[in-house]
Amino acid sequence: MSKTISLLRISGLCLIATAFIFFTGCQNQPKNPNEFSADIIIYGGTSAAITAAVEAVQSGKTVLVVSPDTHLGGLSSGGLGFTDTGNKSTIGGLSREFYHRVWLHYNDSAAWKWQKHSEYGNKGQGTVAMDGENRTMWIFEPHVAEKVFEDFVAENNITVLRDEWLDRENGLVKKDGKIVSFKTLSGKVFSGKVFIDTTYEGDLMAAAGVSYHVGREANSVYNEIWNGFQPDARHHGHFFNYKIDPYKTPGKSESGLLYGISPEPIAETGSGDNKIQAYCFRLCMSNHPENRVPFPKPENYNPENYELLGRVFDAGWREWFNKFDIIPNRKTDTNNHGPFSSDFIGMNYDYPEASYERRKEIIKAHEDYQKGLLYYVANDPRVPKEVRDEMQNWGLAKDEFPDNNNWSRQIYVREARRMIGVYVTTENDVLAKSEVPSPVGMGSYAMDSHNVQRYVTAEGFAQNEGDIGVHPHEPYSISYGSIVPKKEECSNLLVPVCVSSSHIAYGSIRMEPVFMILGQSAALAAKMAIDNDQAVQDVPYEALKEMMMERGQVLVLQRDNK
Repeated sequence: MSKTISLLRISGLCLIATAFIFFTGCQNQPKNPNEFSADIIIYGGTSAAITAAVEAVQSGKTVLVVSPDTHLGGLSSGGLGFTDTGNKSTIGGLSREFYHRVWLHYNDSAAWKWQKHSEYGNKGQGTVAMDGENRTMWIFEPHVAEKVFEDFVAENNITVLRDEWLDRENGLVKKDGKIVSFKTLSGKVFSGKVFIDTTYEGDLMAAAGVSYHVGREANSVYNEIWNGFQPDARHHGHFFNYKIDPYKTPGKSESGLLYGISPEPIAETGSGDNKIQAYCFRLCMSNHPENRVPFPKPENYNPENYELLGRVFDAGWREWFNKFDIIPNRKTDTNNHGPFSSDFIGMNYDYPEASYERRKEIIKAHEDYQKGLLYYVANDPRVPKEVRDEMQNWGLAKDEFPDNNNWSRQIYVREARRMIGVYVTTENDVLAKSEVPSPVGMGSYAMDSHNVQRYVTAEGFAQNEGDIGVHPHEPYSISYGSIVPKKEECSNLLVPVCVSSSHIAYGSIRMEPVFMILGQSAALAAKMAIDNDQAVQDVPYEALKEMMMERGQVLVLQRDNK
């Protein structure tokens, strides 16, 4: 009897144990491997994405960076190494930390592979390369910037999911005015409490149904002077200072216009349109014989596409090398300069809202245009011999972008979508004509718009339009309202790159140090919104201000700083 009871007892225990294992096994089944969650979800791989992520972690929040890009840092690691700083005293927090780490890198003699540090000195057209007093450096090679961003990620144990593209058509789930989650094209789903869009294009913002604008507003919209069509502005010298015939056969309009010239009629000054300033690649070149790659000839190369430049050379223009800005190790950050250069004017209007496939086509067209331009200047007999000979001393830097044939991975998206948020920054804020509420950072660079179109003047000559460079008298504050959408549109999204501003004001805001500043402030606001269980629009500004100040952010003009 006792033996039977013992056996029953053992059998019962086995059944209970089996049931427990089954139950707990069901409870601990691994989650769907395609589902991810965190307090803060950051979409984008730009410099703003990384500073936002670092701040989120250091503020005690879980964070995921969902990056369409494989390489981090956007333009800062994509060739724009000759930093547009403006007044450096406005650059604080993690943005300044980035430039401090660049300074530390170049203080090591091992950083100077292709030249001695003493040979480089402190070069820069108004930009001091190395500021020993403040332990910052503002001019750098692309791979150095990328390493700093990767160090930020590694030191803070930030999870970055790369090559993940938002499903812009059907991927975003929104409920009661809040983003619940979004899906990427790979099928991964990301859920969070607050989302931050750090892309240059504003894709997450647009998918969330937030209001935005593409193109130039008319001056009448925000009571501005420098917005809209500006045929008489000649601020940078990026215009035709010579009477250049625009027709394939000079003097004969029936022969058709040269490549890149628009047949559209001239608009009214100050009128709005859907056009945006030109894009290009910021090229890293080298003139060191052991570290240069000859400029490649694109498969679809057509020298006729550069006939307009040939005519500019014929007229006597010789400023081709004026924006080969020198960065360490005998390299350049080469930017657009003059009437015909690396800006592919008028060829990007549909980029901001284009499909991924169409964007790839636009980017490829820009790459082909720019590669063809370099090949033309270095090789075509139409180019003056002294220019050709000098150009042949240059090539693409062999040790930059090695996985992309030494070509920058990031096209310079100078503007795309711009949010219409709680507060719209305009030229009146930049020019200190209005008081900016609730500052979360500062800007100081000129309102800088590259050319928007190339057309035929009433006199029958080729001309560029849209080149603006209006300098503020002093640094200006950027409002918290410019990085948050209207509450009724989305209450848990922050947008520190495609900020709420007019076209011409964005021309000043759109600098990499500013994006890093706004990225950090956005993360602090996200932390507060989560802690207080409130909309990002309801974050108490005075408490946010205190935290920003603790992090070293500069919010208002310090008149004793120079």
